[in-house]
Amino acid sequence: MRKIKKICCIGAGYVGGPTMSVIANKCPEIEVTVVDINEKRIAAWNDDNLNNLPVYEPGLEAIISESRNKNLFFSTEVDKAIDEADMIFISVNTPTKTYGKGKGEAADLKYIELCARNIARVAKDDKIVVEKSTLPVRTAQAIKDILHNTGNGVNYEILSNPEFLAEGTAIDDLLNADRVLIGGDDTASGKIAKNTLSKIYEHWLPKENIIQTNLWSSELSKLVANAFLAQRISSINSISALCEKTDANVAEVSKAIGLDSRIGPKFLNASVGFGGSCFQKDILNLVYICKSYGLTEVAEYWDQVIKINDYQKRRFADNIVSTLYNTVSGKKIAFYGWAFKKDTNDTRESAAIYIADTLLDEQAEIVVYDPKVSAEQIYADLDYLNTRSEEENRKLVKVVNDPLEAANGAHAIAILTEWDEFKSFDWQNIYDLMLKPAFVFDGRRILNKEQMMNIGFDFYRIGESN
Repeated sequence: MRKIKKICCIGAGYVGGPTMSVIANKCPEIEVTVVDINEKRIAAWNDDNLNNLPVYEPGLEAIISESRNKNLFFSTEVDKAIDEADMIFISVNTPTKTYGKGKGEAADLKYIELCARNIARVAKDDKIVVEKSTLPVRTAQAIKDILHNTGNGVNYEILSNPEFLAEGTAIDDLLNADRVLIGGDDTASGKIAKNTLSKIYEHWLPKENIIQTNLWSSELSKLVANAFLAQRISSINSISALCEKTDANVAEVSKAIGLDSRIGPKFLNASVGFGGSCFQKDILNLVYICKSYGLTEVAEYWDQVIKINDYQKRRFADNIVSTLYNTVSGKKIAFYGWAFKKDTNDTRESAAIYIADTLLDEQAEIVVYDPKVSAEQIYADLDYLNTRSEEENRKLVKVVNDPLEAANGAHAIAILTEWDEFKSFDWQNIYDLMLKPAFVFDGRRILNKEQMMNIGFDFYRIGESN
């Protein structure tokens, strides 16, 4: 079995940074270098103030402080790290295509291809190359084609090792993974490569938790896992709409069906909709793959999961407008939360972005408070939609660092991220600061309805009639 002395990870984002930090921490004999061409991001990973790390994850700061500059390094010297590494992880962004064939559905693999070509150009000795990004089925074949046709005599083994991290619990997910999936060729050299990667994870995980498959099964398993989880969320969210019309309570329905051992309780919490970097992107990718193979009915089935999610966000925003007497023009709406979920500063596909966009179309004035998301990121999210000019976004949206400032003079508050601190706010004080009647729209079902109504709020919680 090959001995791994040095690992290089290309991509210092939400997956690469935390994953490599844990590997370095648990494998002190291996030198791990995370590289990225984004100088600002690498500088943030190297910042002495751990509060400035580009990724916020509970437990990450402690892991970084134990290993950084010992056997964990963050660098912009991509070629050097590739050249010296025995094993190379590819952990770069694979966004949904915004152009050409597959626009709006297929994964854009240009960054993956650039990585493969860079490895082919630099490598002088044999490498194990590991796909860590979420990729469509048969991407490994494209990487193989590039690497095996360089003519420089270097041998490569390509592995698929998809991540199954939930943001906000990524470190615990890495340390206590219920499974690690390693896909590779079933050749003699392929089996050696799979065992070599398995040995790294076996430093802290039981061997029986590490599953070895062929490449295609590994790649498809990641897409299907995310599709199934998103499907559960869309399913309960569709029922939340029915509950609001029939006097049922979605929490009671969720509990009743979740106690069925065949179903289970996880991912059955109704909310304003799912977000994040993976669910929507992976389902769209799955839809595109099914269409490309002529599986139209299968594609339509999974596409409906996305449609329900979009509907839930639109329905929430429409309820705010209709409840506030069919107009929010010139009215101040406070957003509590912008991240797509608690315990992360990631805003990709956050429901808050699209609800804000809808309310801004209605000429609302929005004030945002989120404990971990910067004003720069919030404005970047709105600018990316290209719905209105940057100047308009900055005029209509204000970002504050104090929840009381956000509430002062507001007509309504929308709870859009389930941050724990929101539960412990002095809601009586918040009520006193707001215009009356004071409305609260709980899109995450985290507040006590009876207590809020006793204070005097007009309180609306998703999944219940009002």
